[in-house]
Amino acid sequence: MALIHIGFFSECLGMAVQCDVILPQTASGQIGMAAGVQGDRHPTLWLLHGASDDHTIWQRRTSIERYAAPLGLAVVMPAVQLSGYANMAHGGRFYDYVAQELPEKMRYFFPLSDRREDNFIAGLSMGGAGCMKIGLANPNNYAAIGCLSAGASNRRASAEQTEAGKRRQTMIYGDRNLEGTEEDPFGNARKIVEQGLPAPRIYHSTGASDFLLENAHATRDFFQAIPGNPFDYTYEEDPGAHTWEYWDEHIQHFLRFIGLKPVAGVRN
Repeated sequence: MALIHIGFFSECLGMAVQCDVILPQTASGQIGMAAGVQGDRHPTLWLLHGASDDHTIWQRRTSIERYAAPLGLAVVMPAVQLSGYANMAHGGRFYDYVAQELPEKMRYFFPLSDRREDNFIAGLSMGGAGCMKIGLANPNNYAAIGCLSAGASNRRASAEQTEAGKRRQTMIYGDRNLEGTEEDPFGNARKIVEQGLPAPRIYHSTGASDFLLENAHATRDFFQAIPGNPFDYTYEEDPGAHTWEYWDEHIQHFLRFIGLKPVAGVRN
């Protein structure tokens, strides 16, 4: 696998940005692991960080490269500051950046597949809500969503925690009416069902001691109430809290959930 640290200019944000990318590389002589590729265009996981972190955190705190290697899976990890993956009322257009510009730029720079069935989006905490928002607002772009330690929206919990949390919510959303926008994941899920749009499969997992458990339960109850389970919604609640021990384990659960077959003969 190749680990690439890339800086480039974002037209959406009007500034230089940073992103880390793991790319599949066929390798048989590397001590301790092997890797392979699925084809000319790599299936891709768009992997989102939480509020206190940045684009480096997933490879610093988990073995995501080792987990992706036998699958021939590319992993793209952008940095979005404290944006909530939103087009901020007082800040940058981070939703447009991650949902639209980032895939265009990464596919220009690297051989990444643009097929829906080859694209997956996941994240933790702020990134867990972010991947639900982006995935459900763009169902034609992603085959699966992996939400860890979050609800489809964390707005209420964030606003209730501290004065700083309240100020951040104002910076992100202002007084904008969010109903019917990308910031309305439940409304977008209903739209997918009502209009017969492609429904991304959803894996959702939260620790039993997580401070966002109430938000996770509201999301669980919403999806479990949809007749026929069109999203193949799967919920796991295991012992654990808002920690990297939990996320390192459960990102592996998500990779099994997406059902990507390992490259023949490659095992780690």
